Amino acid sequence: MKINLSGHHVDVTDAVKNHVHEKFAKIANHFPSLLSLDIIVSKEHKQFYTEISTNYAGSRISVKGEDEVMYPAIAKASKKLDSALKHRKGQLKANKHQKPVSTTPPIAHEIIQEMELK
Repeated sequence: MKINLSGHHVDVTDAVKNHVHEKFAKIANHFPSLLSLDIIVSKEHKQFYTEISTNYAGSRISVKGEDEVMYPAIAKASKKLDSALKHRKGQLKANKHQKPVSTTPPIAHEIIQEMELK
């Protein structure tokens, strides 16, 4: 999986890159069809924001994490992305299964009409 990491008012050091790769290694193992992640780490008003966007199974998934410290902001966004990807995967699996259909036999309606209900 390719990770495009950029910073806005933040220096992206090797330590930050290593932390990001560690956090998203689990996601890469669970979702092998995930090709790339676009991650933007920014700092505004003494808050760190992490925005992650990707394409998974034909839909665009974007999540945001924020904290006063950069590493927890990345961790929160990682957790949200994992949840969003699991939700999307569940939707895709649910669409593969045939839904049970409740049908009434045509005779049942006629039988009810003929019944003498008091």
